[in-house]
Amino acid sequence: MPEQAVAVAGGIIGGILLFVLIGITGYLLWRKFCHLLSYEKLTSPVQMTNTNGIFQDQSASEIQLKSTRSRSVPFIIPPTLHGQDWINLTNEEQVQEDSDPSMMPQSGPRSSFHSLAGAYVVGTVNPELYKFPEDKSEMDFPEGNIGRLWFSTEYEQESERLLVSLIKVRNLQPPADSCSPFVKVYLLPDERSYLQSKTKHKTLNPQFDENFVFQVSSKMLLERTLKFLVYHVNKQKKHHLLGQVTFPLKNETLTDGNKLVIWRDLEKENLEPPSEYGDIQFSLSYNDYLGRLTVVVLRARGLKLQEESHAVSVYIKVSLMNHNKFIKSKKTAAVLGSPNPVYNEMFSFKADQTELDTASLSLSVLQSIKGEKTHLLGRVVVGPFMYARGKELEHWNEMISKPKELVKRWHALCYRT
Repeated sequence: MPEQAVAVAGGIIGGILLFVLIGITGYLLWRKFCHLLSYEKLTSPVQMTNTNGIFQDQSASEIQLKSTRSRSVPFIIPPTLHGQDWINLTNEEQVQEDSDPSMMPQSGPRSSFHSLAGAYVVGTVNPELYKFPEDKSEMDFPEGNIGRLWFSTEYEQESERLLVSLIKVRNLQPPADSCSPFVKVYLLPDERSYLQSKTKHKTLNPQFDENFVFQVSSKMLLERTLKFLVYHVNKQKKHHLLGQVTFPLKNETLTDGNKLVIWRDLEKENLEPPSEYGDIQFSLSYNDYLGRLTVVVLRARGLKLQEESHAVSVYIKVSLMNHNKFIKSKKTAAVLGSPNPVYNEMFSFKADQTELDTASLSLSVLQSIKGEKTHLLGRVVVGPFMYARGKELEHWNEMISKPKELVKRWHALCYRT
């Protein structure tokens, strides 16, 4: 009897397990079948009645977007895409027929330029892409200012190209109420060739945003000087020079990717003919608190070079004297082969205020040729009544009366050994 009871119990348990296994298998097969039906519905093709209608009806697209997206994350079609034509490609991608306006080149006229060897205009830049608020400190014009010019420079070592960007001019002072300015750009010492900007009509604050290129070797780069001449065109088509800017490149670090943005105040052109031996322009300043005498050698003009060639170098020696005794001297870098060299170099000397009545400055213009003796081209001495008269004495006295202020003047050179 016990053996029969165990056999019956085992048969019942085995039947229950078999029934459960069959049920589980059937359930899994049913779930798989349902998934197959859902997949077929999702992948069934959709008939498109109008392939171009997806972007033609703006209101329908906005309703569809609102129904499929959360209201907390709104989606707005950009205004530049409204009303645009779209085409369907075979790979189901959509491409706009019109190019992006921000990537389109300017269709307006390009800047006119002279056909020069090694120098040319490369076109204009889009000013909308480079708008920055103007620095108020850069708009603080001193009394007597005739204009201020902004430009940038960059040098490409591999192609040996000097890139010059003429940005803008502000606060022009034309002879008439109306002003139509343009700018000529020179790379000195070559004064016969230049590049020219477009004319801006009826404005005292022209925005140019034009690029120019000069081909110049890296060896000669630091011997060159940029010169900008700002002109006004009147109704009779006559050109009037409003001012000029000179910018020597010798003191600048010009490398790839190092774009310098600079501004300079315009200066009036010296219309007087050069003196017999030439003229020199420099600034003087005295700081009574520090006991420091500062000399800024700017430029010279009309020098009588004994030999005009690139082998000739011209420099200026600045010497501080006291009771006709030599105290200290400094000299500028040499400029090659130009009778109108530009320096823009600053020198400082220690000088007590009590020494100003007996001190003087001597500026000598010297010419040097390799293998030959240095020649004196001219000299000027500024100082108190003991050593100077006329403009030289006036310059010295004005420096003392205006402490910490740079006083700039031209002086005629004299030939005294």
